[in-house]
Amino acid sequence: MNALDIILFVIFSLTQAWITRRLLRAAARKWKDPALFAARCAVGLFDAALFFCYLLSYSDLASRMGLGGERAEVLGACALGYLLASAALVTLWLLLDRARRHFARDADPGRRQAINLAGAALMAAPIAALGYGFVKRTDFHVREVDIPISGLHPDLDGLRILQISDIHLSPFLSERDLERVIDAATGIRAHVAAVTGDLISSHSDPLDACIRQLARVKADAGVFGCMGNHERYARVEAYTEAAAARVGIRFLRSRHQQLRFGDAVLNIAGVDHQSHAGHKPYLRGAERMLVPGACNLLLSHNPDVFPVAAQQGYNFMLSGHTHGGQVTVEILDQSINPARFFTPYVYGLYRKSGSAAYVTRGIGTIGIPARIGAPPEISVLRLRKA
Repeated sequence: MNALDIILFVIFSLTQAWITRRLLRAAARKWKDPALFAARCAVGLFDAALFFCYLLSYSDLASRMGLGGERAEVLGACALGYLLASAALVTLWLLLDRARRHFARDADPGRRQAINLAGAALMAAPIAALGYGFVKRTDFHVREVDIPISGLHPDLDGLRILQISDIHLSPFLSERDLERVIDAATGIRAHVAAVTGDLISSHSDPLDACIRQLARVKADAGVFGCMGNHERYARVEAYTEAAAARVGIRFLRSRHQQLRFGDAVLNIAGVDHQSHAGHKPYLRGAERMLVPGACNLLLSHNPDVFPVAAQQGYNFMLSGHTHGGQVTVEILDQSINPARFFTPYVYGLYRKSGSAAYVTRGIGTIGIPARIGAPPEISVLRLRKA
């Protein structure tokens, strides 16, 4: 577990302990043994089941335990959604309870009624937000972005690259939803297409269906890809590479491909998901895939490698992984989202030492099936001379 996971686990544990204590007190006032004993057992079993299901929301952990699958994904999402909503509701309830006590002596009944109505609206907000995010998770849009590249060859100026990432075809993104994404992508007429990882969430998800839909993507110079962390969790990297190759999609696993456009060369290199676990260095050996004189493009699911890619000499990098935070709130012109605990490269265009990187929000979801403030996107990147 990382620092955010530990913080969330502590918050969820304290919240559920508070709820459990109040339930047990209410049961003690209402029942006597043996009904009270049965109620205590039921609450204890619920808490144990809840936190077991919460562990299933961690795809890597569930895979290691051999508990991945559609049912595990649904149970994990339900547990995580309940714990998030509970934490928000308990926090609001405690704040409102303090406010009610503060204004308890207020003789104006209208003011007290206004406070109660405002409290009820606030208590409904977390549930409404989750419901809104559930609906908006499939509100797909195409986003076009100009990417300034220093020293770009004139024959590459205006080159359009289609990027599809973080599909997570699963119980929360159907093949019909993905079909809508591909339908939108086929009308873009890109020169090159890139798939930057996480086709699925777990080993039981319909990987073949995802590849079947991706096979419909058309680009003048072909479709290329790199592996995400969920291909690694599901242990399907080799299968994905082989199945995709059969339909004309080339996953670049520490390999590169040179594409000629007029007198210019676009060199596309790809790496498997780069993990910093064990303090392993990023992009070890990736500098050998650089082509002098070409515009060197790196496909890396994890955007954290960008400083290393820029240092090695890559002109441009495409990444996903963060989902743009998936749940993002704007406070004083600052985006607050979980991804900021992990990486400074959450969403959008970044520049460093003459290199550029674009991090897309991607298509699907992980954890809870909701997107708030971070709508899914199909990205079209247009190269421009800086």
